[in-house]
Amino acid sequence: MIPQLNHEMRPTLNTEDMARGQFVSGLRSFILHDLAADMRYAYDNRAAADFASQHGHAPKDGAEVHKALRPDPAFKVYSALRVEAQRMVWNSVGPVVARELYKLNKAAEQVKDRPGQVKLAPGFEVPRNVSALDVHLMPGSYTRGGDTLEAGAVYDQGLAVFSMGLMGENLDDIGLSMARYISRKFRDFKPTAILDMGCTIGHNTLPWKQTYPQAKVTAIDAAGSVLLYGSARAKMLGQDVDFVQMSADALDFPDQSFDLVFSSMFLHEISNKTREKVFAEAYRVLKPGGLMLHMELPPNDQMSAFDGFYLDWDSWYNEEPFYKAFRDQDTRTICKAAGFGADDYLQFVVPSIGIYGADAIDDAIAHEESQKVDQSTTGRLAEGVQWFGFGAWKR
Repeated sequence: MIPQLNHEMRPTLNTEDMARGQFVSGLRSFILHDLAADMRYAYDNRAAADFASQHGHAPKDGAEVHKALRPDPAFKVYSALRVEAQRMVWNSVGPVVARELYKLNKAAEQVKDRPGQVKLAPGFEVPRNVSALDVHLMPGSYTRGGDTLEAGAVYDQGLAVFSMGLMGENLDDIGLSMARYISRKFRDFKPTAILDMGCTIGHNTLPWKQTYPQAKVTAIDAAGSVLLYGSARAKMLGQDVDFVQMSADALDFPDQSFDLVFSSMFLHEISNKTREKVFAEAYRVLKPGGLMLHMELPPNDQMSAFDGFYLDWDSWYNEEPFYKAFRDQDTRTICKAAGFGADDYLQFVVPSIGIYGADAIDDAIAHEESQKVDQSTTGRLAEGVQWFGFGAWKR
C-alpha cells in the first residue's frame, strides 16, 4: 500500500494513477523480498561455491560477491527487474505531476505568507553531481523542470511509490527515528539552531523542528527547484523552516552558528573530495558542544560480504557512482580528519519508528550494547528496516 501524501499540495490521484502506483510499489516489494531471497539462496548454494572452486577462497567482500553472482540467473532476473521497476516508479508519477502542476502552483501561492522563507541564489552554479546525473534513474534528477515545483513534486510522489509504505505518510521515518533517538539518548542536549545539509524537499528536516520546536531550523540544498517545493510543503504542514540554496561544501554561515548539523542519505551522492569539505564545513559551523550527525548506509567494513554487496548494488545499477566509494570509507576516520576528536565519535542503529514504534527506540537505547550494525535489516528498505547513524561531538 502506497501512502497518500498528507499535505495540501498532494496531487489528486484518479483510479488509474492509484492502480499504477500500487502495481509498481507491489512489484518493488516482490523484488526486494522474494527475488532478493532467491538471489541469497543462489549465492549460498551455487555462486559462492563456484567462486571458491575457481579462486581458492570464498568471496571476501562485496565486490567479490558481485563477481560471483553476475553469471547466475537469479542475479540477472533480480537486477533486470529492479532496474525496470525503478524506471517505472518515475514513469508512474511524472504524468500525474505534469497534469497537476497548475494546482500545485496555486496551492503553493496560497501559503507563501506563512512562516518560513525560501532563498534561492541567483546565478548559482549547481554542481554536476546534481545537474548532470539522473540519480536513482530519475529523469532530470533534482533539477527537473528548472525553477518550478516539478522536481520536488516528482520526488515526493515518487518516494511514496518507491518506499512501499515503509517511510510513513509524510515519508519522514528517518528523521522521526533519528530525532527520537537523539532527544531521548542525550536529554540535556537542547539545540537552538539546526542545519540540514542536502535536504531535498525536507522530508527528514521537519522532524527536527517537531522535536525541538524552539530551534531555528535551516535546510539547504544545491537544487533550487526542490527547495521551492519543500518550503511550500513545510508551510502546509505548519512548520517554520528556512530553505536556502547552497552547497554543503561551501556554507555561507559564520563559524559556530549551529548546535546540530544533520544530513540524511546525502553523503553517498557526493565524491570523496567533496565529502571531506562537507565534514570540514560542518566542524567549522558547529558550536562547541554541538553535534554533527548523518543518517546513511552502513559502511562496508561493518557488514558481511553479501550484505555489503546487496547495498552496493545501487552503485553499479542505479546511477549512483559515489555510493560504494562512501561505503568503503571508515566513518570514524573521516570524522577525525575533519577535526573531531577520536573519542567524540558516535554511531548507532535505530529501529524504524513507523515499524517498531517509539518505545522500541527507547528500548534500543537501553540495550545499546546488543545493537549490531551487521544485520540484513540495517539500511535496507524492507520490512523491519533499521537506520544507521554516525557522527561526532565538537568539544
